[in-house]
Amino acid sequence: MEEPEGRGAAGAGGRGSDRPAVLPVELTALEPGDAEPAPTGVGELDRVLGGGLVPGSVTLLGGEPGVGKSTLLLQVVGSMAAAGARCLLVSAEESGAQVRRRAERLQAARQGVWLVAETAIDGIRAAVDQVRPDVVVVDSIQTVWDPALESAPGSVAQVRGCAHELARLAREGDRAVVLVGHVTKDGALAGPRVLEHLVDTVLAFEGDRHHALRMLRAVKHRFGPTGELGLFEMTDAGMKGLPDASGVFLGDRRHGSPGSVVFPAVEGHRPLLVEIQALTVASGLPAPRRSVSGLDQGRLGLLLAVLDRRASVVTGKHDVYLSAVGGVRVTEPGADLAVCLAVASACQALPVPQDVVVVGEVGLGGEVRQVAHTARRLAEAARLGFARAVVPQSAPSELPLPAVRVGTLRAAVRNVLGDPADGDPAGSDPAGARPGAPGRLDGWPTA
Repeated sequence: MEEPEGRGAAGAGGRGSDRPAVLPVELTALEPGDAEPAPTGVGELDRVLGGGLVPGSVTLLGGEPGVGKSTLLLQVVGSMAAAGARCLLVSAEESGAQVRRRAERLQAARQGVWLVAETAIDGIRAAVDQVRPDVVVVDSIQTVWDPALESAPGSVAQVRGCAHELARLAREGDRAVVLVGHVTKDGALAGPRVLEHLVDTVLAFEGDRHHALRMLRAVKHRFGPTGELGLFEMTDAGMKGLPDASGVFLGDRRHGSPGSVVFPAVEGHRPLLVEIQALTVASGLPAPRRSVSGLDQGRLGLLLAVLDRRASVVTGKHDVYLSAVGGVRVTEPGADLAVCLAVASACQALPVPQDVVVVGEVGLGGEVRQVAHTARRLAEAARLGFARAVVPQSAPSELPLPAVRVGTLRAAVRNVLGDPADGDPAGSDPAGARPGAPGRLDGWPTA
């Protein structure tokens, strides 16, 4: 049979290749078990990955310097080596002695973990051919370079070219490759965007250096859903998983404090109880301060306007400080009602009952809207000892906790704190919390 015109042995574009042609295979003939993930032994990471690292895949782990990326991956290779996997750690930023000292501290120095301190892609390829590992960790992709490319290490061409070569090593050897990437000041992954499109999974490792909490999210994941959250605590012995993070977040909560509301968040499939705190202080500034930590700054301005217009809670002459406690970041609109009640509680110096959780989205008309997974959220609250909930009017009829249903923000404020018109102005009570106002939840039946 003659070769079609324009498609000679050199292939498309006239470029020769020694690689054999890949023949098409019928989709139904492929075994689905070939892409089964291999557990890493780090439970919170396996939760985010949907079971572990898939052979032949490329994973990019991004995070700020010092957040703990190298520590986490050293624990991963140590754990997988203990389970029988062959692991190659490519240290392109630290010497072998530095990695060894950290491995001793993390108890990750095990047989089956191989180390090469190399930055040239040819040296990394030779090490992979020699060790034939099941898992390759490259720390970091920004420092790896290819001498054949006429550009400096870390440039767009170098990062793109080296990542392509490492992805080829993953596919050909059916091995999992993990690349460590740095992020820019605004939190985006440094380097070309093609790097994110090239890999199968992009993990974001986040955390405030002033807190021990670390959060791991899958921004992109070809082998499962994104949005799942892994939680770690940075300790002297490395990253410690937090399977029951709600108890950690609420462990130091002070009962009876005005401005404190517990919100049952959902990250992926995981319910997480977060304390939201608000503080209001009389301000002499023409434009009072609006300080936010762990929540959306713009969303706070919108909710303060709704509180003023729809619920008669006026904060126009007060500085407002809002925080999600523990270093966690809450972005879902289901926290709107909790934020509003926290601000109203701080304004009126009235505490929200300590056994109450609050969930609901607030619209510009002051209506309280339903949020997803209400039953799952309240089940987690019940497990931790909460007895009552404030939910939207349209919430499901069957809920794990006794609930008051509110259709408007004004109704929510009246039910939880009483009518603002019946109380003192914001911050006027020097003794702190005032006695219960009419309509409060004190008369609710407990679970």
